[in-house]
Amino acid sequence: MSMKIPFLNHKPLNQSHQYSEHDTPEHIAIVMDGNGRWARKRGLPRVAGHKAGVSTVVKIVKAAVKFNVKVLTLYTFSTENWKRPKPEVDTILRLPKEFLHLYLPELISNNVRIEAIGDMGSLPAHTREAIQFAIDRTRDNDGLLLNFALNYGGRSEILNAMKEMFSDMNEAKLSLDELDEQRVSKYLYTAGLPDPDLLIRTGGEKRLSNFLLWQLAYTEFWFTDVLWPDFSEKEFLHALEEYRQRKRRYGGV
Repeated sequence: MSMKIPFLNHKPLNQSHQYSEHDTPEHIAIVMDGNGRWARKRGLPRVAGHKAGVSTVVKIVKAAVKFNVKVLTLYTFSTENWKRPKPEVDTILRLPKEFLHLYLPELISNNVRIEAIGDMGSLPAHTREAIQFAIDRTRDNDGLLLNFALNYGGRSEILNAMKEMFSDMNEAKLSLDELDEQRVSKYLYTAGLPDPDLLIRTGGEKRLSNFLLWQLAYTEFWFTDVLWPDFSEKEFLHALEEYRQRKRRYGGV
């Protein structure tokens, strides 16, 4: 099932529609929720759901390339996820290496560039090294930017930005009068990226879960009950159709 915001009166889904730059979200952020529940419904351990979710990542990356999305940010591991059982955490943090080992050549052939945001220093070496290898290998690609949010938390991001700003003020690199929203954005992990136009959250929950708190100020939200391993290109297209039919006024009329 799709999000609770009804689209019964919307135009039928047109899977052959060629999206233009005008009606395609430039930046889509996704909370990939429901892996554990997907596994539990099948009598499998939670880690099986996370592994199943990897194939969905591949499908949605291909769909994003197909529909000319410029940036795709995936909430891969949050600062709160450390609270989960250690075997589950260990599995999740091995997945980037496994994913990139299998799919990096395909991502490169699709002109995908890989980046990551979050506190990389606290991640295991094998996770950091796999991500850095992919970043280096795709650095010259100029297609879709696939942005992994790893050990990411919106509040800690803002707090870190504040600390850096205060440090620059103490060193006379920044004055209070220079501070505005654009300047603050330059201290965030996402510096240089456009704010997300569309947030997709799978799994039926309707909250941000400490994800991109500053950046989502005027983002359109789209929720679906579909669990992440079952999320398909068809559901992705539903989100694009919903976005295409909304009016973004940014506080205006």
